Amino acid sequence: MVTMTSAARDRAPTTARRRFWFDPRFAIGVFLVAASVVGVVAIVGAADSSIAVYAARGSLTPGDRIGSDDLRLVDVRLDGAHEHYLVPGDLPDDGLVVTRPVGDGELVASSAVGSTLGEQQTAIVLAVNGELAASVTAGSGVDVWSARQAGSGLFEAPAVIVSAATVVRLVDREGFVVDDGSAALEVLVPRAQVARVLEAVANDDAISVVPSSLPAK
Repeated sequence: MVTMTSAARDRAPTTARRRFWFDPRFAIGVFLVAASVVGVVAIVGAADSSIAVYAARGSLTPGDRIGSDDLRLVDVRLDGAHEHYLVPGDLPDDGLVVTRPVGDGELVASSAVGSTLGEQQTAIVLAVNGELAASVTAGSGVDVWSARQAGSGLFEAPAVIVSAATVVRLVDREGFVVDDGSAALEVLVPRAQVARVLEAVANDDAISVVPSSLPAK
């Protein structure tokens, strides 16, 4: 019979079982911290409503033709007013023309720039004799004809004063004073021919528009 001395018992490994401890307050604390972090992230994300807008790299003056090299993108908060400023996608490949002064670093307002097409064409509203052809609609091309008065209600032979003008819109009769059987429309006219058109209007020439091309259907 083998007996174990007290020294041997002291050296023998012990296998005391540890009990798992769980405090509900610890779990609640972890949950509250996580919820707080998520809330802060959500608030910061909602507050960060900035949008990229073009600003001038230097002072811009009316008449300047500008492109991407003349502008830089800045992130700003506009609170829904971004449609009033120049943003990516508003800048065409051929650039824009400055219509009013813009300071160095100033955000570029949409109203401060215009299409380069404005350098070659301008819009004029015309009162024309007779009804318009059904194919004369916004975006269609027309030739503008004018006949000078020859006296006693007679007119000289008509002649084309603008070829292939572009119709911007048909003017509502209620917003424009025209005689019965007449119509009014806004057309884009090359700047080189503006004086001729205004002369015809000032002289009360008989002005007519004729479609410059037939519709496809």
